[in-house]
Amino acid sequence: MNINNFIKYIRYEKRLSEHTINSYETDLIQFRNFVFVETNDDELNPEYQKIRAWIASLSEQGLSAVSINRKVSSLKSYVKYLMKFGHISKNPMLKIVLPKAKKRLPEFVQENQMNNLDNASLFSDDFFGIRDRFMIELFYNTGMRLSELINLKHIDIDVSRGNIKILGKGNKERIVPFNTYINDMYKLYVSQKSDFGFSCEAKDFIFVTDKGEKMYPNFVYRKIQHYLGLVSQLEKRSPHVLRHSFATHMLNNGADLNSIKELLGHTSLAATQVYTHNTFSKIKTIYKQAHPRAQ
Repeated sequence: MNINNFIKYIRYEKRLSEHTINSYETDLIQFRNFVFVETNDDELNPEYQKIRAWIASLSEQGLSAVSINRKVSSLKSYVKYLMKFGHISKNPMLKIVLPKAKKRLPEFVQENQMNNLDNASLFSDDFFGIRDRFMIELFYNTGMRLSELINLKHIDIDVSRGNIKILGKGNKERIVPFNTYINDMYKLYVSQKSDFGFSCEAKDFIFVTDKGEKMYPNFVYRKIQHYLGLVSQLEKRSPHVLRHSFATHMLNNGADLNSIKELLGHTSLAATQVYTHNTFSKIKTIYKQAHPRAQ
């Protein structure tokens, strides 16, 4: 039972993202190393007792339930692969009880704070500032994921129709509309990018670093963290917070869950229902409108 064969399978047949593939590989190697230390067995053999012992070990190391569950999810995918190709006949994961993770409401930036961020004075007026501002607005106006944004190419934006083709998880495509504001920002960005000497051909990546190379996650994280820090006191300031903000603000302004689900690229409505939390101010408004003694 070889990790390399599994990695080839999820890369070329399942066509998972490189980020997901790297996570799976890291988790499986960690499990194999744990088993080797405990039993001197260097085979990646996912047996029930070994899996239980590994989970207990992860818990003792202080890992959160969310982190443990993610690692076990990697092992589950590997077990499914082994069963699919007849390497094992029984599923050792069926009796595994996972630690319960605390449900946390998604953090989001308030609407007035996002409006404050839509201020040209917060950004430099050169290519870099225009790029950063466009990047933030695209996150907030479309709700796309970090991996989706950095892999966007110029061919994916249809200016005439006002939509973007996004390649999401599992290589599933979706079409997301954008407004004239984003349209104008894109045209300005392309003009500045071209003037700066960076290529804007159809197959080129839209967002590039200061050196003109393809954008990478840590670069984007640093930018988002900086700019959100100018308008918000949130501890977590990441691209995903902008995705949460997009969904929350859409919902608070009357969008239905199914529409938000399609825009976010969720496969099930359950994943979108986390956004049915409301801001406290909206809860107060609803209470005053609906309760007979709150008039």
